Amino acid sequence: MGQDISKIEAVMTAAPVIPVLVIEDPKKAVPMAEALVRGGLPAIEITLRTPHALEAIAAVNEHVEGAIVGAGTVLTPQQYDAVVSAGARFVVSPGATDTLLDAADEHSVPLLPGAATASEVMKLLERGYERLKFFPAEQAGGSPYLKSLSSPLAAAKFCPTGGVSLEKAPDYLKLPNVLCVGGSWIADAKAIASEDWSGIEERARAASQLGK
Repeated sequence: MGQDISKIEAVMTAAPVIPVLVIEDPKKAVPMAEALVRGGLPAIEITLRTPHALEAIAAVNEHVEGAIVGAGTVLTPQQYDAVVSAGARFVVSPGATDTLLDAADEHSVPLLPGAATASEVMKLLERGYERLKFFPAEQAGGSPYLKSLSSPLAAAKFCPTGGVSLEKAPDYLKLPNVLCVGGSWIADAKAIASEDWSGIEERARAASQLGK
């Protein structure tokens, strides 16, 4: 079936940055997401890196108006089923396997799969995936490397994630094959743990203006 490009592109173009989040306490998910939305970042990726991630996704989906909540670090068909049931509106994986792509074909919730090499991008293009996560972005070669893919693999557009900071984000966002970036600096573990909602909102507002 391939990727529903219009659905995933709507997520990727909602704002210049998709916050990538690790939630230890699900009770903090709603105020955190509200701060991000107030700051202008509606698309939110909650990673499956803690036991409470599904609970956090469900809470944000149910209680935060304007949020487009997604699930990150999805590796298996079982996890794909679980995050969709929890209310995720998009799914992100660090890479791609045929098994995971087959699972995505069974769902209307779109997948943003990861790729780090030209061969990986080509394989995903063959499967009908043109909107991809470039991961791990900085470690794989950063914005110069991603720029080098733009001409030979022009159909692919990316969300670079991994080591992307406020300072580095503009270098990615000016590339012709980048629609947005993913980053954890806006709402890192320390800010969430200390309930620094005003700080998160302030950083979200600054991030929402990147690339303009």
